[in-house]
Amino acid sequence: MRKTAIILPALFVGVIVALSSLYVVDEREKALVLQFGQIKAVKEEPGLAFKIPIIQEVVKYDDRILSLDTDVIEVTPSDDRRLVVDAFARYRISDVVKFRQAVGVGGVRAAEDRLSSILNAQIREVLGADQVTSDTILSSDRGSLMLRIRDNARVSARSLGLDVVDVRLKQTNLPDQNLDATFARMRAEREREAADEIARGNEAAQRVRATADRTVVETLSEAEREAQVTRGEADAERNRVFAEAFGADPEFFAFYRSLQAYETALKGDNSSMVMTPDSQFFDYLKSDAPEAGGN
Repeated sequence: MRKTAIILPALFVGVIVALSSLYVVDEREKALVLQFGQIKAVKEEPGLAFKIPIIQEVVKYDDRILSLDTDVIEVTPSDDRRLVVDAFARYRISDVVKFRQAVGVGGVRAAEDRLSSILNAQIREVLGADQVTSDTILSSDRGSLMLRIRDNARVSARSLGLDVVDVRLKQTNLPDQNLDATFARMRAEREREAADEIARGNEAAQRVRATADRTVVETLSEAEREAQVTRGEADAERNRVFAEAFGADPEFFAFYRSLQAYETALKGDNSSMVMTPDSQFFDYLKSDAPEAGGN
């Protein structure tokens, strides 16, 4: 009975000690075995492993590719046109021993702060280099610029035990004050283009109107000419008819022409003529009958 009371607690303690000496490393992790803060073992393969209970502890780090969004920064390319750049990086912990020695107990948070500083420095250096203008950054050449940033950052990040897999520029915009100036300039250019189009339209309209007016004048002139020709031909025909009539019966023709003259001269309600009584104009208005009371 007394032996059982001793064996059971000892067995229980042994189980606890045995379990505390075991740890499992997931396939997505890497582990360090620390003894009083010093690295004693590295476990990079997944599976079951052992450590000394109580004295040693296990620190695990993510072995997957991680993402880091950098702070928005301003860069000044060689053409002195400031740009606001927002980037992100993909990285992984390649050397857990160097990583632990570099960041200590700060872990991933401390590493990302330092990696962010490295990325910002490389972004400024690459985008601010000679021959790199804002147009280059905003063109298809930005792909090669991102590769340069990644390669430079990868070299600097090795001291942290990190491998920079990729760097991407998410947004590359003008600062707000520059955007306002750019929009104002674009608006002015569009207004100038609109004014040019309006001026060209007015010029074209003037040409169309001038052509139309010239066509109207030419048409009226041609119609007037044809009318004059027609009137001339009609007058000639009339004179020919009159001449034939005069030749056929001169006395009747003279009588007819006098009637036309009377009609023209005596138009209106208040026609007055001053002529001598013996004028030939009134020959056909005179009566051959003797005056009343005459001999």
